[in-house]
Amino acid sequence: MDDVLTIRVAKRGTVTIPKALRDQYQIKEGDNLTLLNLDGVFVLARGRSKVDELADRIGDALREQGETLESMLVVLREERERVFAEQYPEANDLC
Repeated sequence: MDDVLTIRVAKRGTVTIPKALRDQYQIKEGDNLTLLNLDGVFVLARGRSKVDELADRIGDALREQGETLESMLVVLREERERVFAEQYPEANDLC
């Protein structure tokens, strides 16, 4: 398989991206990369993770609306209880 490379971890945990890939993707010294840990499968991407950017934008929008983590947790708890009651109506008889 041509797209699978083996690299070695050097002192202090450093790894080297092969030159062919650095050239192909124009990765230069000082560039920022994002390392995603997907349960032991590592994904290396150029720049900042789009997930982080999206989460920041959503967080900013919610803060502008006056939302807090606590208020979101209350809504989440209420919604979870509503969905549970719909899926398991017989459980309401036990309460």
